[in-house]
Amino acid sequence: MRTARRYLASEIYRTTLGVMLVLLGLFTFFEMIDTLDNLNERFSFLSMLYLQALQIPTRLYDLLPISLLIGAVIALAGLAQRNELVILRVSGISSKKLLLMLWVITIPIMVIATLLSEIATPFAEEKTSEVTLSVLGKSSNKMNSGYWFREPIDDSHYRVINIRKLNSLNEISTVVIFEYNTQKNEFSRMITAQKAALQNGILSLNHVNITTSLIDIQTTLSQADAPIQQVSSIQQLNQLEFPTSLTTERLVATELQPDRMSTINLLNYIQYLEENHLQSNRHIVALWRKGSYPFTLLVMITLAAPIGFVQNRKGGVGAKIFIGILIGIIFFMANQLALNVGMLNNLPPWLTALLPNIIALTLAFTALYLIERRSKPSTFIHAK
Repeated sequence: MRTARRYLASEIYRTTLGVMLVLLGLFTFFEMIDTLDNLNERFSFLSMLYLQALQIPTRLYDLLPISLLIGAVIALAGLAQRNELVILRVSGISSKKLLLMLWVITIPIMVIATLLSEIATPFAEEKTSEVTLSVLGKSSNKMNSGYWFREPIDDSHYRVINIRKLNSLNEISTVVIFEYNTQKNEFSRMITAQKAALQNGILSLNHVNITTSLIDIQTTLSQADAPIQQVSSIQQLNQLEFPTSLTTERLVATELQPDRMSTINLLNYIQYLEENHLQSNRHIVALWRKGSYPFTLLVMITLAAPIGFVQNRKGGVGAKIFIGILIGIIFFMANQLALNVGMLNNLPPWLTALLPNIIALTLAFTALYLIERRSKPSTFIHAK
């Protein structure tokens, strides 16, 4: 049993690694071609190579499930073609035991996937954002008006921070801050700064203009005549500092897709969104998807099992590989479709994240059951 498992593991690991390298090379090549148009004095060829190298962990994270599916199909189809699966079945190893062996083989890959998800990918994405900001001057999730954050000041005031441009992950250009009185439900003051820096929970503003409201807006608007007294005062300061709940990690979160963040940072950002009564459903779904990512690998190896177990008298390896690629593409599309449909219809986050895996696992078990029901010992003995 142990010898058979080691042999199966070596075959699956070898083919999965080969498929991974091929897919990684193809995606990197096409991305490099697409990036050639951005080459200039600031963004040199070496900078492009560095950027592509930083994106390798992210691509590994994205390609690992499909690579495992195709690699397992190739390995199992090769074993079936050489009748080595027949020998295993004749020696007393049932389909259930074979599937259990495949699950055990997947455990090391699940550990690698977890390390990719929690350490390598978030680190690579942060570095990629830094390079993109410094070299290309681009931001991934920036709106036309910049980045927006909301946080409480005290029990009766809150502020809205608008960051127009990020020079780096802690250096900011053009900041506009609006402060509101929640008890009176009115605007209090506006703070603008040409430059700012975020360090250790302190937002430091340089070249500051403070516009403070001096009137009761509701009373003034209810009067037909123009206000006689001064409506606002303007104060200029060289520097202004105040504590903020906006941290470097939360600032980084605006540049990263939720799926690319580590679980700790994702939980931290979800807490920030919920504390400020902001929409957090997308990030909760991402948290569920990260938790189910290792489970997706088990689904992939289970989908590969019925394809590989089918005995073909004349080859059929190419057809099995094609079916494996097709199933991988369909699963990827279904995963994205489930995410979009779940977000549009406000479905429970766990259902949005797990539904494609549940459906795929059900189909795989059904196929395995049908194959086991149709297969007899004699068919394995006389298979060629």
